[in-house]
Amino acid sequence: MLFEQLSLQLHPGQLLQIKGKNGAGKSSLLRILAGLARADEGELYYQGQAIAQSRVDYATNLCFIGHQSGIHEQLTALENLRFWRAACDLTPADDLALLASLGLAGLEDIPCRMLSAGQQRRVSLARLWTTKAQIWILDEPFTALDQSAIATLQQHFVTHLEQGGAIILTTHQPLSLQYAQLFALEIHYRW
Repeated sequence: MLFEQLSLQLHPGQLLQIKGKNGAGKSSLLRILAGLARADEGELYYQGQAIAQSRVDYATNLCFIGHQSGIHEQLTALENLRFWRAACDLTPADDLALLASLGLAGLEDIPCRMLSAGQQRRVSLARLWTTKAQIWILDEPFTALDQSAIATLQQHFVTHLEQGGAIILTTHQPLSLQYAQLFALEIHYRW
């Protein structure tokens, strides 16, 4: 058993940081919260309804980025971004400018398999600038990023929270910005 008797609520404007040692169950908890895995017991609710009854609404309002990049490595950064926009029925935008703001200028047309781990992570995280989802669940979003990219991402967190979004994340790195409503949940390693 990874955890038990766990109860939490997340409201607009709140950031929940799930802490714990490697293997404590942080990623498993995120997968349960994202609806990708099922808890042995208990229920997950979205806007007062069990996820089983509101799965489509919940999934529509959720952006999950896990350990895996979620990018197609044969596609370029630009092609990945355009694919996500089309899949989410989002209007086209200046994706070249977005990629440039994320430190990927000049790399837009290179297959992602040829990018560094940090560059691939930036491509993956670009979804956070395109999604309309209010709930972000992020598993170790700072992995492979340099300090500049981490600062950019954290500033985007602040903007998202100020606009009524909510974030649940795991990270072993300290959050360097002040968040108005930051909460922490520590999961203890059981072995």
